[in-house]
Amino acid sequence: MWAGDPILRAVLAAVVVTAVATIAGVVALWPTGEGRRTAIANADEIGLVTDRLSATVEEVLDRRCSYSTEEDPQDCRTVTLIVHEGPEAGAIVVLPETNLRFDRSMPNLAVGDQVVLGYEDSTNFYFYADQDRRTSLLWLAGLFGVVVIALGRFRGVLALLAMAATLLVLVAFVAPSALDGNDPLLVAVVAASAIAFISLYMTHGFTPTTTVALAGTLAALGLTLGLSWMFFELAEFTGLATEEALILPFIAENLDVSALLLGGAVIGALGALDDVTVTQVATVAELRRHSPHLPTTELVASGIRVGRDHIASTVNTLLLAYAGASMPLILLFAVSDQPLDMVANSELIAVEIVRTLCGSIGLVAAVPITTALAAVVLRPLIAGDGAPPDGFAQSADPSPGPRTAQAVEEASEPPPRREPRWEDFGPTGDE
Repeated sequence: MWAGDPILRAVLAAVVVTAVATIAGVVALWPTGEGRRTAIANADEIGLVTDRLSATVEEVLDRRCSYSTEEDPQDCRTVTLIVHEGPEAGAIVVLPETNLRFDRSMPNLAVGDQVVLGYEDSTNFYFYADQDRRTSLLWLAGLFGVVVIALGRFRGVLALLAMAATLLVLVAFVAPSALDGNDPLLVAVVAASAIAFISLYMTHGFTPTTTVALAGTLAALGLTLGLSWMFFELAEFTGLATEEALILPFIAENLDVSALLLGGAVIGALGALDDVTVTQVATVAELRRHSPHLPTTELVASGIRVGRDHIASTVNTLLLAYAGASMPLILLFAVSDQPLDMVANSELIAVEIVRTLCGSIGLVAAVPITTALAAVVLRPLIAGDGAPPDGFAQSADPSPGPRTAQAVEEASEPPPRREPRWEDFGPTGDE
């Protein structure tokens, strides 16, 4: 198939070059672990590293605070727990009293609740860290896996494996490599390319359709990267607008936080790009299968018309995803009584605006890029390919005789229908 189609060979060559560059980037940027170990040591020095231990609530007692007075009565909560891990596993621990008026970090615990305690070994000090929600998360992950496999079957299994591989790339490569002092933007670009290769080929197989979708994804991702880099520079983002970003320079001195912010924008746009490109290639392939003689220009126009609705919903999806993650921040700005343009000017909001708009431009561009690429690969049938093109139907015999009634009936009968297969969505060797 590849050997007989020069356009497919060109697409494959570009994809192979990108794959080689990605592998070289992964090898060159592979973390040594030294940066992560140094960051952990630095975090430990400033008191950010503590143990996390599971525990069960034994008693919850609300009473007057020990420092309460008659003139200023205040209520406090004291929680008693049984620790299940750590140097004092099985021991009963009483947490420091919590002021119910001023301290909202302690939730309304009940006897039997599972929680996570923080433990500082140097001072033998316990404190409430979080609810223990690991069991519910495991149940949700199991339900998610069952639903995906029930609908997608073997392809659903492959999709779950691709998701696990994506998580592995982010945890094992991106974070440690950036902590090693490598350029976070370069690390993110290499990781995004690796994730695109892994997720698309693992989920959809090594088919021409997947390769065309991958080529469109990488092209649109490059456009998104260029736009994001330009507008991040124009907006002069520092990357230090959040509490987490302010802490990072203290534990990783060589980390470029602004480049890390830009790298996150690139990786964030990849998921939606995969969705758009795979859908567009499958749409064009299906249109070509049902209309083998449709001219390429009309095929592109039809594919783009289908993609418009997809883009309209996907752009709104990006906006809602970023806005939903920032709801508390949106509420705080709503009560700040500032003009809308000043709210948008703040780095916290401006970063999300640039991410949304640059990512959306990349998504919009992915439709014509991928549609045109797929339409060029899936060229219309020409005379001699098994069926003449529209408008050029003629007999091979220049002076044909009269057609029999049986021939007319056979020609008018529609071809037998069968269930479509994924392999049908790619060009065949005869095309």
